[in-house]
Amino acid sequence: MEWSIGESSERYTAKLTDSEGTLSLSGLTSEGVEQAHGEVSISRDSQAGRLLVEVNGRATFAHFAKVGDSWWIHLDGRIHVVNGHEPGSADAGAGEGGLTAPMPGTILEVHVTAGQRVREGQTLLVMEAMKMEHRIQAPKAGEVISVNFAAGDRVDMGAILAEIGD
Repeated sequence: MEWSIGESSERYTAKLTDSEGTLSLSGLTSEGVEQAHGEVSISRDSQAGRLLVEVNGRATFAHFAKVGDSWWIHLDGRIHVVNGHEPGSADAGAGEGGLTAPMPGTILEVHVTAGQRVREGQTLLVMEAMKMEHRIQAPKAGEVISVNFAAGDRVDMGAILAEIGD
């Protein structure tokens, strides 16, 4: 998954590793160039809408809310708007037809089969990551070429979940 911050058009890709419900930042790129980053880990808190964020050994709470494809994050007295750009979105290379996992997780539901015709925006799969559901949607109308995972399968970030052709 690619991310942008606020109104910026610059896109970031974060490589995350999941260890017992804690996500750790293991890589950050922008425009294909590796970016420097500190030690960052994120885990859910017992309070809804709150995460425990640790940056270079300093722990703090962040409050969040999702509105559409944007995450509103209140951290250290500031509000940050982080926009998610699902794989296959118009400005993320929709023409390629491959749909990848935005982060490590588990496939909960598969709604299509190979050979099936789909419309743009149709939900193909639902996956769970960090106790949140992510709907993987068709970036364009076409025919499903392959569905590479079944309900219950664990997937790594970037795994090709399905492919769509014309």
